Amino acid sequence: MAEPITALSDSLFNQLQNESFVLLHTLDAESGSPTSNAISWVYAVDSGRLRFAVDGRSRLVANLSANPDSCITVFSSGTVNAVYGRAALVSESLEGVPFKLVCFDIAISAVRDAMFYGARLSVAPEYEKTYDKRAADKLDGQVFAAMKKA
Repeated sequence: MAEPITALSDSLFNQLQNESFVLLHTLDAESGSPTSNAISWVYAVDSGRLRFAVDGRSRLVANLSANPDSCITVFSSGTVNAVYGRAALVSESLEGVPFKLVCFDIAISAVRDAMFYGARLSVAPEYEKTYDKRAADKLDGQVFAAMKKA
């Protein structure tokens, strides 16, 4: 059996230097059931750590406080990657952001190709912001700058 991959590849690291659509999987703090949430304020700090920010009112904060085991699904060129690890609180409030965002790091324990056999991802998921583009760009800039300083 091959050794498990415990760090991001160069291509995955480079992809996660910019805003990306990913799925964050946690365990619900109340029910213990798996949950999935789409997020985009995520980036790779280094090959062994992901950082992300979520609204302070989100259930994700309670979920990760109760059980830090988590997974981030990343849609890459031709495949889907599951990045597993344990989340740790970085900041309860990011400076320079107009509302309370909580910042976490995930220490990566494994990276797995999660695409089913005999297939490749032909088109990565796309999304668009549904509010004022200038406001969205400004907020994204504030959030990423604050996450990088945290």
